[in-house]
Amino acid sequence: MIEAGLKDTHDTEQIVVRAEGNMASDMNGEKVMFSTRTGKYYNLGAVGGRIWDLIAEPIDIGRLVDTLASEYEVERAMCEREALAFLRQMYRESLIEVRPS
Repeated sequence: MIEAGLKDTHDTEQIVVRAEGNMASDMNGEKVMFSTRTGKYYNLGAVGGRIWDLIAEPIDIGRLVDTLASEYEVERAMCEREALAFLRQMYRESLIEVRPS
């Protein structure tokens, strides 16, 4: 239901936030996470770790992308595509919640 919403043109208006039940830690500049619900470990990497930090509180995807594009000096359109792909995967793994704006 929500994942389908992440595929339309209004993606950046949706709100994302961490789902409960995940523990994360920094290891050598990368974020690693353990899901207490599934028992799976994830290596989010440096950029994925930054996204994880930014979604500690509910944030709209547009603002998330703007922040990432600025911090990493990357074209916004490319940043949006990559961030949405990452968020879709996190949603499929039940690591985040997606809410309408």
